[in-house]
Amino acid sequence: MIARREVWKYSDSGKVWVGKYRNSQNLLHWHPDCELLSVEHGKIDVFCEGKKHTLTEGQALYIDSGQVHYMSASDPDTVLIVIVFDYDIIRGFAENFRLSSPVLSGSYDLSSEYRALRETLLSRHPFFGAEAACRVLSLMIDIFRKEELEEKNLKDNRTTERFKQLLEEINARYRFISFGDAASFMGMSPSYFSRYFAKTTGITFSQQLNSVRTDNAVQLLRENDGKSMTEIADLCGFGTIRNFNRIFKEYTGFSPRELPRDYNMSVRFSYPSDRAFNPTLYDCELIESTMKN
Repeated sequence: MIARREVWKYSDSGKVWVGKYRNSQNLLHWHPDCELLSVEHGKIDVFCEGKKHTLTEGQALYIDSGQVHYMSASDPDTVLIVIVFDYDIIRGFAENFRLSSPVLSGSYDLSSEYRALRETLLSRHPFFGAEAACRVLSLMIDIFRKEELEEKNLKDNRTTERFKQLLEEINARYRFISFGDAASFMGMSPSYFSRYFAKTTGITFSQQLNSVRTDNAVQLLRENDGKSMTEIADLCGFGTIRNFNRIFKEYTGFSPRELPRDYNMSVRFSYPSDRAFNPTLYDCELIESTMKN
């Protein structure tokens, strides 16, 4: 399963969503919304801003609009508090600044903020959406005042947007695209592009490309429309059967002929798309929320 750009669905009257996940596991993705995470119990690794951050009980992290990220709980009993909100709520002061580190160093009692927001959103009282937005605005002002800030670099923003377009290109042209094609697309030298890709995603270009190719091979195998293994290997860009078998088993744990009918890709590699999707993996449980996302 390859991740796409996530689009959150809010209630009709508000632009805030809150919930709790157990064993949070999701694919590399981004969304135009902002996200606050706080570990209620356990331990979780969050890849964001080109780095892996390990959060333990009581620690919190802020994911800005458009930042590529994924997370993986170290313990299946890990419980994660999640607050998602529309970027427009904080655009007025956040448009030109960003946190120097996504991990929050100050104390903000996000557990209490979560409970208050959840109560507000579930109440459906008149103007409850505006009330929730005001609570989020006040919380984020507090965070931006206390945390170390830096100015947003417009050049970096343009590079990030170009990179997202590249991920779309990989998805569309996975059969033929090469490392050289990708570096040229980004206007970077091969060595710089290699470092940039790994820093931005936590994986290499070849890992990303092979994951997309493997995912498409899984889909073709599940369709079971009579295509031979040689045809599937060629259609997905693997070139040779030997290469296909080796990479497919590396990414799925099965040979192409042994793949279970109900198999789902669960690796954390992804590309963006204009289609809404849920990046949450099947072994992650939403245990509490104000509405379905």
